[in-house]
Amino acid sequence: MTTSDSDPSQQWCTDLSTLDSMSPQERKRQGYIHELIETEEKYNEDLQLVLEVFHKPMSESGRLTEAEMSMIFVNWKELIQCNSKMLKALKTRKKTGGENMPVHMIGDILASELSHMQAYIRFCSCQLNGATLLQQRTDQEPDFKTFLKKIATDYRCKGMPLSSFLLKPMQRITRYPLHIKNILESTPESHVDYVQLLEALEKAELLCSQVNEGVREKENSERLEWIQSHVQCEGITENLTFNSLTNCLGPRKLLHSGKVFKTKSNKELYAFLFNDFLLFTQAVRQFTSSGTDKLFSPKSNTQYKMYKQPVFLNEVLVKLPSDPSSDEPVFHISHIDRVYTLKTENINERNVKIVQTENIKYFSRSMKASGIGRLLVTILEATELKSSKPNGKSNPYCEVTMGSQCYTSRTINDTVNPKWSFNCQFHIKDLYQDVLCITIFEREQFLPDDFLGRTEVPLATIKKELENKGPSTRRLLLHEVPTGEVWVRLDLQLFDHKAPK
Repeated sequence: MTTSDSDPSQQWCTDLSTLDSMSPQERKRQGYIHELIETEEKYNEDLQLVLEVFHKPMSESGRLTEAEMSMIFVNWKELIQCNSKMLKALKTRKKTGGENMPVHMIGDILASELSHMQAYIRFCSCQLNGATLLQQRTDQEPDFKTFLKKIATDYRCKGMPLSSFLLKPMQRITRYPLHIKNILESTPESHVDYVQLLEALEKAELLCSQVNEGVREKENSERLEWIQSHVQCEGITENLTFNSLTNCLGPRKLLHSGKVFKTKSNKELYAFLFNDFLLFTQAVRQFTSSGTDKLFSPKSNTQYKMYKQPVFLNEVLVKLPSDPSSDEPVFHISHIDRVYTLKTENINERNVKIVQTENIKYFSRSMKASGIGRLLVTILEATELKSSKPNGKSNPYCEVTMGSQCYTSRTINDTVNPKWSFNCQFHIKDLYQDVLCITIFEREQFLPDDFLGRTEVPLATIKKELENKGPSTRRLLLHEVPTGEVWVRLDLQLFDHKAPK
């Protein structure tokens, strides 16, 4: 990138009369524009060079399988297509202005082309795996290392190995915002290109953010797959797939992992903190190296087994010692009726914040006193529910709503004919608009809850059937499922003042 020691304003134009006709700010602006175009041209040459100098001979040598070639180069040709299109548009705009003439508009091109560079998200997300494979083959096979060195002697490589060229796409993406900022800072707000440059900067920063997020998601996914194959979770009734959706927080994410010790016995445990639960494990087969990067290496032979049932974050409270100035790296995890007192290897590790995810709960919201009545509901039982589990059993619970008011029953385990006898009360606002809705779900711990059916009853229907008859028990068929019904007791009580018609 251009620095203060290398002012671009004097480098893009050899015609001094043209320079003299511009303001200092415009000269600097044109210098930054031409710097962007020149570096883009050089970058495109490097992309093409990789295909000619490295990809072609490596593919023809038969030393790598197609899968290995794809892992190393990913979607390199797509990158070439993206940047060739951008370079063509930039050079066309430059040609229109003339070699020694100022480029009036460039923000529109940048904003448009940067919107179509999603290929970089995939490449940068997968690039680390390719670099790892390349390093492994080089370390393990002297002949392969010699082969790579030989093809890298091409004068166009200027002594750089393939690994350096594979880093260039990530480097280029991070430099677009810097280039655009330089141009923008030399562009007056009154300039016709100013607004489009702002848009281009926003697109460039968004692309960087998407690339970074893609890299993080890829790493998270691979670490979850590693945990799946290295942690034994015997004793959990529900099948636990780590790399999947959580119950209610979207995709599962690994937030932190590390050693902890029980304070009394000094027993060593290894904790994995996810965005929905905390898992304590103990080593079955010890790994000699240290560090989380080596822990999650594909070559790692570490094996763990679950020490305790998973601790859900919405059920815990984490506390530091009562004396905050203490140098002892101790902390407490309070879980329902149990407290875990643990310590880490050092204070810094202890102070890594354990993220507690707020539990998504349903709260009943009482209506204003101006309500016209109330509906007392007892969910007695459900029968013939259709479970999705292989054993045909289910862990059903019932959610009862009316407008913004919502109640949730307890979960009954291992049955398709649950008996709840669950009571709830609803305040009625409008007899002819309010609808009672009953939905049954199958409780899951590590996945979204399964839908087992729903039914709806308008308040107007309840009024018509119960008027002057007192409480009544009804059997309601569940909809959107092959089988299932729910038995409810309803009691409608209207207040003295007159209901709206």
